Amino acid sequence: MPGIVIVGVQWGDEGKGKATDLLGERTDWVVKFNGGNNAGHTVVIGDEKYALHLLPSGILSPGVNPVIGNGVVIDLEVLFAELDALAARGIDVSKLRVSANAHIITQYHRTLDKVTERFLGKRQIGTTGRGIGPAYADKINRVGIRVQDLFDESILRQKVEGALEQKNHLLVKVFNRRGSTVDEVVEDLLSYADRLKPLVCDTGLLLNQALDAGEVVVFEGGQATMLDIDHGTYPFVTSSSATAGGAATGSGVGPGRLDRIVGIVKAYTTRVGSGPFPTELFDEQGDWLRAAGFEFGTTTGRPRRVGWYDAPITRYATRINGITDLVLTKLDILTGLEQIPVCVAYDVAGERFDEVPVNQTDFHHAKPILEHYAGWSEDISGARTFADLPQNAQDYVLALEEMSGTRISVIGVGPGRDQVIVRHDLV
Repeated sequence: MPGIVIVGVQWGDEGKGKATDLLGERTDWVVKFNGGNNAGHTVVIGDEKYALHLLPSGILSPGVNPVIGNGVVIDLEVLFAELDALAARGIDVSKLRVSANAHIITQYHRTLDKVTERFLGKRQIGTTGRGIGPAYADKINRVGIRVQDLFDESILRQKVEGALEQKNHLLVKVFNRRGSTVDEVVEDLLSYADRLKPLVCDTGLLLNQALDAGEVVVFEGGQATMLDIDHGTYPFVTSSSATAGGAATGSGVGPGRLDRIVGIVKAYTTRVGSGPFPTELFDEQGDWLRAAGFEFGTTTGRPRRVGWYDAPITRYATRINGITDLVLTKLDILTGLEQIPVCVAYDVAGERFDEVPVNQTDFHHAKPILEHYAGWSEDISGARTFADLPQNAQDYVLALEEMSGTRISVIGVGPGRDQVIVRHDLV
């Protein structure tokens, strides 16, 4: 099965980087197909901890060819800062390839993101302020700057001029901010061109050739299903296609070549930013869960909102993505709880919903209907087989599996690279 897609099931931060890393030694290619540096993957290798924001996590695995696909928006300053930081720690970054069709985040995108979010006041989306949304908006409006434009100064200047004709009016007249000049934007972008050029190619061709050769290609999604621009909790979503369908459009590989869809789901639920979250905890138990799971954003450091496992969301994600396997992460965090609540359905004004309501208003007002499962006190961080888990932990996993609509193939029992239980092979 050479084409494997990894997607988040909830609102992100589920541990997708660890799942990609788990496949690393048997993977030939890892491609990031959506998002930008607005989300992070944390990977722990031995005593070393790596926080990646823009780069695909496969870059940490020797022998793997990392690719940034056309569906990604790239902040060049962040890209080269990450590459330099990894190189300084002895990681080989020379194999990275970047799509010529990927779009660039400019300085005016970052400015617009920040001032627009402040302008929204109580209606804020909760963006990271890194320019991702405005860059995607320009892409859809056909006034974006692509990687390939940096290698033709005349074209680049024309495109920047066209973009700034609109952007400067907005910045100056609406937001009372200083506009950008064509020269300063072009000069900034061109400063990266020489270093960027050797990395750039037709990555869609490269990936299709790899699949033709029977090599294993992992498509690594940023954010998650409930943040998808079409299928998430709109408008409190990201600006890209974070579901399995985005792997095809964001990489230039046809959907028929995607053989296995792996969904990553936490043993509880978290999200960052605004928007509905039925199982959210606001009490001491929520504070404990946040602290125990160290639920703070890899990119922003923001405290994550936390809540119990939401089975209807997992079923929804399984359906939307065509998930074949689930990776359940952070099971160890629940150790010590006497009872573990699980959301099995929602109550909306007295009506039971067993699936995610199609109406956003209903979902916003949904209250979780909880079932409770017996907890365990044993340390499970050393478990390497399912049988090693305490019976109550096994029962919890099997209950989630039955509710979720697909099999749980891998279980995370700690942050380390080797702290996993593999029930079914992913490759």
